[in-house]
Amino acid sequence: MGAEFVGTAMLVSAGIGAAVFAGKDIGTLGIALAFGFALLALVYAVGPVSGAHLNPAVTLSFVLSGRMKVGIGIQYWLAQLLGGILGAAVIVVVRSQVNGVSQQLYGNNGFGELSQTNTEIGGAFFVEMLATFLFVFVVLAVTSRVANSAFVGLTVGAAFTVSYLMTIPISGGGVNPARSLGPAIFAGGEALSQVWVFLVAPLLGALLAVLVHALVTTERQAAADAAAVAATPVAKSVKPSGKRPRNKRPARR
Repeated sequence: MGAEFVGTAMLVSAGIGAAVFAGKDIGTLGIALAFGFALLALVYAVGPVSGAHLNPAVTLSFVLSGRMKVGIGIQYWLAQLLGGILGAAVIVVVRSQVNGVSQQLYGNNGFGELSQTNTEIGGAFFVEMLATFLFVFVVLAVTSRVANSAFVGLTVGAAFTVSYLMTIPISGGGVNPARSLGPAIFAGGEALSQVWVFLVAPLLGALLAVLVHALVTTERQAAADAAAVAATPVAKSVKPSGKRPRNKRPARR
């Protein structure tokens, strides 16, 4: 589980580091791209070792879809959550040594007064669930047996970027319980009291993604079977008459 621990720590530190140190300059798009490119790189870096889940919501989707055993999934969760805490701790330590950066910035999520748009709890919960649903659905689709594995990292990174473009103005960009827990612990107070939203909503989004992906996969398989039947040569569908053909004698010259 070391790859999940280290990978999640790197993802969280890269993403919230961009938000804390350069958020005013790069804005929502820059922060979203920082998270997306970090995940893209890590998919290729640790993917061959652990699959590069780096997100409890992704791991839950793999467990629910039968791709991973529950016991292994729990170990992944533990590694990811601890990695997220480490990643947040690194930013807190570095921030304390950087002049000109507010010591109140932790990169945490939130709603109400902690939201850029002063979004209420219902809006934050829904957008986190929706964004995670979209992201996890893409992950399940591109990691299926019929997908082109060469483009997995690029596709997953792009989907993660889009999910953050959706959520940063509303909730600060969660979509990953491991990313949300660490900063909330160090921020404390209201941020910590609100973190449950960013733990529960992504997991529900992952559950929804599993259900929809299973439905789509079933329909695709049914369509493939129907196409295979339609393409069967007519000659193969004709039943033999049971009579043996007579052997013709060669003509005498």
